[in-house]
Amino acid sequence: MSEPGGVREVKSAARTVELLELLAARGDRPARLQELADELEVPRSSMYALLQTLIAHGWVRTDITGSLYGIGLRALLTGTSYLDSDPRVRAVRPYLDEASQALGETIHLGRLDGRDVAYLATRESHEYLRSISRVGRRLPAHVGALGKALLAERPDAELPDGPYEAATPNTRADRESLAADLAGVRARGYSIDREEGVLGIVGFGFALRYDSPPLDAISCSVPVVRLTAEHEREIVAVMREVRAKIEGASAGAGGAVHWR
Repeated sequence: MSEPGGVREVKSAARTVELLELLAARGDRPARLQELADELEVPRSSMYALLQTLIAHGWVRTDITGSLYGIGLRALLTGTSYLDSDPRVRAVRPYLDEASQALGETIHLGRLDGRDVAYLATRESHEYLRSISRVGRRLPAHVGALGKALLAERPDAELPDGPYEAATPNTRADRESLAADLAGVRARGYSIDREEGVLGIVGFGFALRYDSPPLDAISCSVPVVRLTAEHEREIVAVMREVRAKIEGASAGAGGAVHWR
């Protein structure tokens, strides 16, 4: 198999990445050897050898019986390095603090990654202690405010046919419904997630247009029980102002590496 550019894929490296991504996606559900071998369609002996190598280097951990496997500490350290080295994340963090202080709600920064959005930074509300997302979490782009704000910056022709995964009964799980919603996002300039990603939570998403098309977005999440019409207007006004500040600061910054 060849990658774009004519470079042949290194099979062992690809298998290692697939294994780490599989373990990371399982979260707090450790896996057994046979499960991993079956999922990645590799011989049990090969999977065992790969796991032992990754355990020795800290990328995978196992329980005291040696029968359960999960993602290791090294993955966290590498992920933290990504956040610390990313100039966009560093630049946006102070503005997340500003929005959080002004609104008293949970503020997020996310980045489009394929068909998902990865959470890169979060400022939790002091009024609502239930954690609805965390740094490193991935959600399908169609289910939340961050993702819909970014999808609206792209032509509808890029949307997959569906049906899509439904996170709640309110998720727009078909292409026509999602496309209609994205038209509304373009018209108003921001997205609204009314309990589509998490029941009891409404989100407002704003694409950051320092890239074209945008890859990053910010959002504000608020419990339905605290969302009045007046508070909604306040959220939109503050988040629009914060977005303008971020984009203005980014336009004046130079020398950043443009990763692909």
